[in-house]
Amino acid sequence: MFEKILPFTRKKHVAGLKCAFTGHRPQNLPFRFDETDERCLRLKAELRKLIVQMIEQKNVTHFISGMALGIDTYAAEIVLDLKSQFPFITLECAIPCETQAAKWSERYRNRYFGIVEQCDKETILQRHYSSDCMQKRNRYMVEHADLILAVWDGKPSGTGMTVTYARSLRKSVWTLDPNTFSVTVE
Repeated sequence: MFEKILPFTRKKHVAGLKCAFTGHRPQNLPFRFDETDERCLRLKAELRKLIVQMIEQKNVTHFISGMALGIDTYAAEIVLDLKSQFPFITLECAIPCETQAAKWSERYRNRYFGIVEQCDKETILQRHYSSDCMQKRNRYMVEHADLILAVWDGKPSGTGMTVTYARSLRKSVWTLDPNTFSVTVE
């Protein structure tokens, strides 16, 4: 694993808790890749509310995104947008391998690299793809976070395995159901 901490200038703020995001890829969401769908717009609004609540009520100041398509991307973009309101928050991109976005469409690659260019910390878990690099990334995020924000419908998935791992480490898990928009906090 190697890290690149990007320079930034901000007012000093007391470091707070760290939150990692986990969630479904677009093909596993009710609206799939259609981000203009009202369900996607509502999901992003609910996700934003939870992130603001974490900042204001739980003193979360550092967010970790695994940079996958879907929830990871939405959450990272929300954090970057919230920096104008909360200049002390930071975004870390936890990248499973250097080629994570290599096979994505140009549109999604540009979005990915735009987020990475704006993040405060870039952590690349390994140089080359391996069958377990996504799982290593998920474990890294859970181990380096105080709490987890999961957009998960409760069905078996990589997100479910990440939530199970977080629970085994007694991390606080906030779950937003992408179908009902209900939130549970454990």
